[in-house]
Amino acid sequence: MWRLPGARAALRVIRTAVEKLSRAEAGSQTAAGAMERAVVRCVPSEPKLSLSFALADGSHKNMQRDQSEPLGRVLSRIATNALKGHAKAAAAKKSRKSRPNASGGAACSGPGPEPAVFCEPVVKLYYREEAVAEDVLNVDAWQDGAVLQIGDVKYKVERNPPAFTELQLPRYIMAGFPVCPKLSLEFGDPASSLFRWYKEAKPGAAEPEVGVPSSLSPSSPSSSWTETDVEERVYTPSNADIGLRLKLHCTPGDGQRFGHSRELESVCVVEAGPGTCTFDHRHLYTKKVTEDALIRTVSYNILADTYAQTEFSRTVLYPYCAPYALELDYRQNLIQKELTGYNADVICLQEVDRAVFSDSLVPALEAFGLEGVFRIKQHEGLATFYRKSKFSLLSQHDISFYEALESDPLHKELLEKLVLYPSAQEKVLQRSSVLQVSVLQSTKDSSKRICVANTHLYWHPKENCPSILISPQKQNEETISVIKKAETKGVVHGIDLDLVKGAPTLNCISATQIQMPF
Repeated sequence: MWRLPGARAALRVIRTAVEKLSRAEAGSQTAAGAMERAVVRCVPSEPKLSLSFALADGSHKNMQRDQSEPLGRVLSRIATNALKGHAKAAAAKKSRKSRPNASGGAACSGPGPEPAVFCEPVVKLYYREEAVAEDVLNVDAWQDGAVLQIGDVKYKVERNPPAFTELQLPRYIMAGFPVCPKLSLEFGDPASSLFRWYKEAKPGAAEPEVGVPSSLSPSSPSSSWTETDVEERVYTPSNADIGLRLKLHCTPGDGQRFGHSRELESVCVVEAGPGTCTFDHRHLYTKKVTEDALIRTVSYNILADTYAQTEFSRTVLYPYCAPYALELDYRQNLIQKELTGYNADVICLQEVDRAVFSDSLVPALEAFGLEGVFRIKQHEGLATFYRKSKFSLLSQHDISFYEALESDPLHKELLEKLVLYPSAQEKVLQRSSVLQVSVLQSTKDSSKRICVANTHLYWHPKENCPSILISPQKQNEETISVIKKAETKGVVHGIDLDLVKGAPTLNCISATQIQMPF
């Protein structure tokens, strides 16, 4: 996330050069010898490869061909497509000439030359200045750096260049809260990609400085944009941005190559934020990531949207909360800012909606160096995030408490006691509680591992279900079992017990000693 000043300056130079090149490639090829791009996507796990390029008539071709097909068949099809393109372009030109003129009469035309007869262009593929034989299979023929020639036009082949497969901006943006785009790359890495943020120019604002484009997006000619000084993946709008839209210009990279740049405009304007939040004061103590020898952990129930929008939640659980503050888009901004501000090494989250995990938490926390795993229950689930610079995920051991209770010999004694109370047994076995166990390995020392156990125990305000007593015992048993298998002594419990201070169950748990296997 953070870059040294020297590296930042170097990236700025590279970024400027790449954007100039992209603009040059997007326009007509005016320089002698300049080549268009022919993009080839070829991966071993798929039977076909894709070939994408623009013909001289302006049409864009996307071809899907078998990887095991001889090159000659593809070149023949390209030649046929190019011939059809020339014929269509000529017909369109002739049609324009024969349209009625402004006075209502037909355009004047003399005998004129005979209609042009187009020949199928010569299509060849070259690699290292030698023609590739037509019996070579596609998978071997289309190499990075090869040159495709269609008539007089040459294309530089780019095999598997970095590319965005997904790029989205949040639907709701607030001043003072980080904007974390959701992005997925193929053959690239976000850390090696280039980002530049723009904001909509205010009505009546002065024209941009000379050399700075007022609008980079041909799709929105009515909008003018001013460049911000942010060249990172994450942008935090200020109060000065309220009422304005944002635009992100990004170029995918892999550390050696850059792919095709894309631009994305926000669908909403920046809204005013709530001002100072309670977590802002806590962030004063977590400004930096801990040293390698330390681990900072966070456990947080973020309230699933499926529960926040019920009448019971609005009138009984959170009557003090304004309706807008229970809306998911609003809460996601607060959750992202709070979690990223803790600079934690391990984060255990409960009541996580599947879409919130993939569309909100992953983009936000990934931008700050964390990677996550998710375990669904029924309507929501558990998420565990860990800092990639400190840990790698060695293994996962997710456990359904009540499936394990019925089938795992580890809990035979507990089940035998529970059978004596049929009503209690029925309630316990109806619960969907799960235990998410992740074994993390240190990136600095592979012999150092920690076991992270994350769970959310069942709670209902009108029910005193014995599962709140049974679940902690089962969690400890399951965790100890994983510890033995993983050969680790470090344990992190991220648990939402749904208990208040002084509750009998909490006192019971606090007084219980757990015999660890070391």
